[in-house]
Amino acid sequence: MHQPIHAPRGVTDPAATGRGKGPRPSPAGPAAPVGGSGQGPGRGSVPPWARPGPPSIPSSARPVREPTVTGPTGDRVHLAAQGGPPGRPHRPGDLPPTHRTLVGVALPGLVISTEHAQLNGLGLEGFYRAGRRLLSRCRLRVAGREPLPSSARTAGADRTCFVATLRTSSAPGPDPDVVIERTRHADGTERITLRSCASAPLRLPVEVALGTDLADLGAIAAGGAGPELPATVHDSGLRWSSAAGSVSVTATPPPAEALASAGLLRWEFVLPPGGSAGVELRVRADGAGPVRAVGRTAADPLASAYATGDDPVVPALLRTGVQDLRALLLRDPAHPADIHTAAGIPWRCGPVPAEALAAARMALPLGTRLAAGTLRVLARTQRLGPGPGAGMIPGPVRDAGPHLPPGCTGTEATLLFPVLLAEARRWGLGTPETQELLPVAERCLTWLRTTVGNGTYVPDPQPHGPIRCETQAHAHRAALLGAELLDDFDRPGGDWLRQWAQRLRTAFRRDFWIDDPAGGRPAAALTPDGGVVPHLGAAAAHLLDTGLLGGGTVAPGLLDPARTGRLARLLGGPAMDSGWGLRSLAATEAGYTPFGHRAGAVHVRDTAIAVAGLAAAGHDKEAGALLRGVLDAAGAFAHRLPDMYAGEQRADAGAPLPHPAACRPAATAAAAGVLLLTTLAGIRPDTPAGTVTLRPVRSAPLGQLALTGLRVAGKPFSVRVGRLGLAMVEEAADGLQLGM
Repeated sequence: MHQPIHAPRGVTDPAATGRGKGPRPSPAGPAAPVGGSGQGPGRGSVPPWARPGPPSIPSSARPVREPTVTGPTGDRVHLAAQGGPPGRPHRPGDLPPTHRTLVGVALPGLVISTEHAQLNGLGLEGFYRAGRRLLSRCRLRVAGREPLPSSARTAGADRTCFVATLRTSSAPGPDPDVVIERTRHADGTERITLRSCASAPLRLPVEVALGTDLADLGAIAAGGAGPELPATVHDSGLRWSSAAGSVSVTATPPPAEALASAGLLRWEFVLPPGGSAGVELRVRADGAGPVRAVGRTAADPLASAYATGDDPVVPALLRTGVQDLRALLLRDPAHPADIHTAAGIPWRCGPVPAEALAAARMALPLGTRLAAGTLRVLARTQRLGPGPGAGMIPGPVRDAGPHLPPGCTGTEATLLFPVLLAEARRWGLGTPETQELLPVAERCLTWLRTTVGNGTYVPDPQPHGPIRCETQAHAHRAALLGAELLDDFDRPGGDWLRQWAQRLRTAFRRDFWIDDPAGGRPAAALTPDGGVVPHLGAAAAHLLDTGLLGGGTVAPGLLDPARTGRLARLLGGPAMDSGWGLRSLAATEAGYTPFGHRAGAVHVRDTAIAVAGLAAAGHDKEAGALLRGVLDAAGAFAHRLPDMYAGEQRADAGAPLPHPAACRPAATAAAAGVLLLTTLAGIRPDTPAGTVTLRPVRSAPLGQLALTGLRVAGKPFSVRVGRLGLAMVEEAADGLQLGM
């Protein structure tokens, strides 16, 4: 009888778990007049609301979370949070869940706000650049009062917009006299606009209290942000300095008063009936130019694709996914022409190799430039020289849930590198670029051959880790796509890879299938001593992802058609399908919890892979149900999908529960939207052969769908899928023929 194996779960980076002192309020007292420097006016009392330090908030209203940030190796690291408002015990979990914040991203710029618009210096709030918080406090008062929040929304990946109202008169009635609009941009700009609704002129004193700690995001997550820094008056604003650098806020128009001791700027406006006035604040690190997000320059590697269709979620999902991918683009500092994606905001603002490759692969319908940049960036990290690690793309460890020890994402990245190169060539990556990267792919495949040695399977981590089912799927796909890539360029090694893939299929079908009266299921892993880990999880979906070969065909999988059908039914069953997407661990398994990172939460990337694999294998019913669940979840998240959310069973009139440790936006979730929609059209290009084949989902689960502005062979490509599941190419590169 097969017995499950319970291994330690999770891992933390010891270098990133240091403890830091919690934030402390700066001393608050009477404001000192500004003078002696000739830098600006400023004299007056400091209102209590403007003094540095956190405002008074009932403890019951303060959200809590277990913070995680990007560690030295780029993966999610759990930190013990300390600190908090004065009078509270130091304990983990004082930072707000990300789903309760509004995030604007234009890397290296980032702004995190609450729905109330005011930046109070709590938790993650503030303007950031390159991972450092430039401004933590920005509190607005008009006529001595804080505006009443009315609405908060994202207006694109890089902007958040807030509307508030205020009554300033004693006239009877509930109508506000002033509407306040605030637009906060990730480039470090905030615009405040006051609009009069009164029937008589209004005299409005306006005050903005500013402050910062210049803390690093990792220190903030660890609870060690420290106290606010003292300000000085600088030009038409304020300036702060520390050992970490200096930052200034300039205001247009210049303030009438500036109180450095309180970080306070003051104006007075007179608004006629129906009139308006405004203030613009600009946050800049000294010596740094304006934020130039890659996605807003000519270097943007992503096509501007659009979708229309019967389902109203479709256009919003694609639009938001493309916007989020653009917002997450990064340049390699040493090679600015090479662009890749950060993993996600706010916890993983840097790249994670396996996820960067996965996002670039799912985004191939938007062009091959992101894939090329990602491959070049990671090629420079490849381990060279002799030794068992030669040829590997390094990567951090990843939690694998309650039944397996952590796995190495470097294994996945190394196996995904040749796959992405091979598929990017099918989508239109040029021959010179492919040849440039081919030696790196060859070294990845040599690493695979060396790791296998005289055996059959690829352990993870090497050399004595468990033999995971998804790792074998990655390795099998890399072997078949890599062999075809080597053959295309007359390079040796393809025959061995195909022969080994055949041996792997035979062994996998023998060793990994667990028979039971219901029809059986694949094992999650084999242990080094020959035991079986039988639990069912989303990792099994990777068995369906076989990869694209020439001529529009997909590579064979590790399972035969009958067992693929059984797996399809398992993934589409209530234990795995939460109604919002695929659970990372079946609800019937020991250790399941709907909020478990790898123990029950829904991961959008895994769900998209399952949908694409099920559709390619002809299991439209299960593919359509999972697709529908993710799209409905997207609507609940304003179409900006997080990388994961809770796997609670869907109920009538319900909504998916956000996961407090999720990244949103996240590269793999944004790219998953592209994969989900293009899967419906079944686009399978073979640019070297000059063909593109369409294999649409015949059941047309979303009705009519049109995708325009995609890229195949470097040219615009558009396709339409009708309500009967028939696809038609509407725009394509000259000479590109429709394959059969």
